[in-house]
Amino acid sequence: MTDSSETKAVKRRSGSPEETEKLNPEDGATVEVKGALKKNVGLVSAVALIVGTMIGSGVFISPTGVLKYSGSVGASLIVWAGCGILALLGALTYAELGTCVPLSGGEHAYYMFTYKNMGRNFGQLPAFLYAWVGIFIIRPVMFSVISLSLGTYIVKPFFPDCEPPIMPIKLITAAAMLIITFVNCYSVKIATQVQNVFTAAKLLAVVIISIGGIYFIAAGNTETISEGFEDTAEDPSLIALAFYNGLWAYDGWNNLNFITEELKDPYKNLPRAIIIGIPLTACCYVLANIGYFGVMSRVEILASPAVAVQWGERVLGVMAWLMPMFVVMSCFGASNGCLFASGRLCYVAGRDGHLPKVVSYIHTTKVTPAPALIFTLITGIIFLIPGDISTLIDFYGFITWIVYGFSALTLLVLRFGRKDLQRPYKVNIAHSHHRPHHLVLSGHSPGYQRT
Repeated sequence: MTDSSETKAVKRRSGSPEETEKLNPEDGATVEVKGALKKNVGLVSAVALIVGTMIGSGVFISPTGVLKYSGSVGASLIVWAGCGILALLGALTYAELGTCVPLSGGEHAYYMFTYKNMGRNFGQLPAFLYAWVGIFIIRPVMFSVISLSLGTYIVKPFFPDCEPPIMPIKLITAAAMLIITFVNCYSVKIATQVQNVFTAAKLLAVVIISIGGIYFIAAGNTETISEGFEDTAEDPSLIALAFYNGLWAYDGWNNLNFITEELKDPYKNLPRAIIIGIPLTACCYVLANIGYFGVMSRVEILASPAVAVQWGERVLGVMAWLMPMFVVMSCFGASNGCLFASGRLCYVAGRDGHLPKVVSYIHTTKVTPAPALIFTLITGIIFLIPGDISTLIDFYGFITWIVYGFSALTLLVLRFGRKDLQRPYKVNIAHSHHRPHHLVLSGHSPGYQRT
């Protein structure tokens, strides 16, 4: 690729090495990064990051909220499937953004690229505001919420007849956050391997729940599943609350966009991972709920604070301890994936000058964004000190959906304002359906030149 008058070069410093980003509206986006993070994430690890961060504690806790507000067994299954479709549509939007602007940092990178030429005062404002909201609210809250679920499930067995005290839960949570941060600071490869292993463990848990429930249904325990749409909620606000609970369990579908620069061949692996990961997660959620309905009544599910644990006591007998263990592993994997992605946002914000430059430094031998990861840990622990799960989820959810909506608007701005920008993956705006099937299915990669 040769420089032209349309080529825009932005020189940055990440630690001491210099990075040069070249974005050409005719040739798409090419990135030259010297001394930056390595491309260690393949397709399997990319899928594991998506699935592993979405399947945290939601499949073990949220069935209660979805069933409560939807009102019936049949409606709750439709809500779970519908939430999966909504998550997929949102993720396909991010697939186009991530392949035409293949930079790490997720929304921050897309806002910088889209709005930077819209005046000196406004240009960097959306990216700056998102960086601060994301780094100080969205990402640390998400890290704290998932880790707090982990601490709760670790402590709960020691207090079987009462609610566990909050102090040991928060101490265990903080210890887990420290361990996860250490692993991510030590090695990107080990962090991705941890993600792969713990994602496999949570998928195994879902398989056990699904097979166990289907076996009970086949054996004649159809009382709950046969209720169908009996008592379905007719109030639209209740259905909206059911979707809200379900969508919380799907959150994390955009985490892969935060590490695009570390993704091997992002032009095909980013959309591939999304198309594989989100439907896989949706199938897991629907099958897990069928597994619950095959063993437990609707009243029992609504009354249970930990549906999967009670299901294990009912079905697994002496092996019932497996379910709490799987829940802990699931939360640990989700926390690991969340920090892995969140640290990159902090790293990119420092690289772009929206945070102190020190957070964009990279460890000289481990090649990990250690300062950014440690900064994310500190902000996460600050939110952990006063908060509980319910208040943190409310705080997080409101701001997150504003960001998702603005990202969809950003896609439209790019689509109509930068029609000459090459798009390896393009979403049909009318039907939210991807057009270039051959790019994803055949593995064809667009002809970008790396300068």
